[in-house]
Amino acid sequence: MKNLLPLAFTVFLIVQTQAQTKVFNALLNTHVDANGNVDYKNFKTDAAKLTTYISYLEKTRPSKDWSANKTKAFWINAYNAYTLKLILDNYPLKSIMSIKKKGKDAWNIPFVVVGSKKYTLNTIEHEILRKNFNDPRIHVGVNCASGSCPQLGNFAFTEVNIESELERLMKLFINDSTRNKITQNKIQISKIFDWFKGDFTKEGSLIDYLNKYSTTEINKKAKIRFLEYNWNLNGK
Repeated sequence: MKNLLPLAFTVFLIVQTQAQTKVFNALLNTHVDANGNVDYKNFKTDAAKLTTYISYLEKTRPSKDWSANKTKAFWINAYNAYTLKLILDNYPLKSIMSIKKKGKDAWNIPFVVVGSKKYTLNTIEHEILRKNFNDPRIHVGVNCASGSCPQLGNFAFTEVNIESELERLMKLFINDSTRNKITQNKIQISKIFDWFKGDFTKEGSLIDYLNKYSTTEINKKAKIRFLEYNWNLNGK
């Protein structure tokens, strides 16, 4: 019987994770359209369901036996769920940039609780996701609730879908003419590629990375300009 207890607990955690991820998935599917625009007004009426998912995050930490994909999906979902909570707690507002607490901006407020430990959004993005996974596609996974951000997916990430969905979202982002303007000899691209250039150039130039996804082949000597970032809320 003693040997069965750890196994039973592991099965319980797996079932719990799957169930709670479905809750978050349903919320995103209901309140985020195919273009990543969020209906915050109606989402706010569903805030109790988001609280249920947040409560799960507060009590849960990735296990050492989780796969890299499962762990990555968990932390990206956590980042996005807490960003949504922050917006809803302060809604209506025009921009996440207007949120301040004790002199700290939205990304540096220690309001995120995962596995009974407090974090900031910046800690999750930079010290957990970017540091541990070496995956530039993280930048299309986490969402800053703003117009120039890569679109928020209307689904939750899972161990099964994370690879294909990050690939799809990166391709959508790079070829989205409202966020990146690409021609063969001149590109005007998101400031994300400037702020986090090192993430995208570990295996070649920035243009090499863009060409992995761009439907327009970019000349290696194309002129690069970074676009002004639109911090207006990504709401309908």
